[in-house]
Amino acid sequence: MNRIQVLLSSYNGERYITEQLNSLSSQTQTNWTIRLRDDGSSDRTWPIIEVWQAKFADRMFSEKASNIGVIPSFFELIRQADEESDYFCFCDQDDVWLPGKMERAIDRLAKVEKGVPAMVFTSTQLADIDLNLLGIWPEKPLKDPSFYNALYQNIAVGATVTFNRAALQLIRSHMPDTNHVLMHDWWFYLCISAFGEVLYDPEPSILYRQHGSNAVGGETSKLGKLKKKWASFRKHRGSHKLVAQAREFHRLYAAELRDADKLQQLQWFIESRPTFARRLGYLKRSKLYRQSALENFLFRFLILINYI
Repeated sequence: MNRIQVLLSSYNGERYITEQLNSLSSQTQTNWTIRLRDDGSSDRTWPIIEVWQAKFADRMFSEKASNIGVIPSFFELIRQADEESDYFCFCDQDDVWLPGKMERAIDRLAKVEKGVPAMVFTSTQLADIDLNLLGIWPEKPLKDPSFYNALYQNIAVGATVTFNRAALQLIRSHMPDTNHVLMHDWWFYLCISAFGEVLYDPEPSILYRQHGSNAVGGETSKLGKLKKKWASFRKHRGSHKLVAQAREFHRLYAAELRDADKLQQLQWFIESRPTFARRLGYLKRSKLYRQSALENFLFRFLILINYI
């Protein structure tokens, strides 16, 4: 039977982590292990984990570590992951997994050619703090997942992502400077779309709890989505974080990227665009895209005025 390892980073999650761990132990896929890294919690998260560690001593491996932040913590889990496992899942502490999450992901990934890096992600069932259902998020991508999308936008919700051993090996072969990574799930989408297959499953696999302290949250209303996107653009104004992440990818993987068109689009994106004419020229030849026409228009406009 295929073996799957759950990679869970916890931090001050005493209120929710028991429900999450319960949902992991209730999966229809039973051949699982958990690699858990507690990122320096100061509440009762760790004592709760110790109870579960004693209960599942043969399949749970946990570490109480110092606080380094969510992105470095997940990459530390990548370093620690058991390469004997066939598949791996990212896991947040505050969600609830639906019973068939692991089994469905394995079924999809098992169809990918052996040795090809691959990941699958799903939509989520948004829920409030008490798990009352709020709606499906995100909607089905209008365009297929691809490297040309991943350079501009992340559409993979990390808590839904499952990936195979070849994907783990791809990421481990060139571990990034996490100061230049926008989020661990985005880095996986970028790298795997460059060298392998990214699959989307529209059926929600988790109850994605919204409680005001989410590292990343969902949104169902069109106005809310637009406000959230604009707030993100404003927050990162002038920081060129997307370009920095693309440069980090180029530094680590450009020599291995055999697809000439992908490499050219990557190089055009990270090249300096000091003048309006250069930026206009770039936009005319760029194949990169976001999922909606409105976001595409806004994003290209912000590039044109050197906002991004």
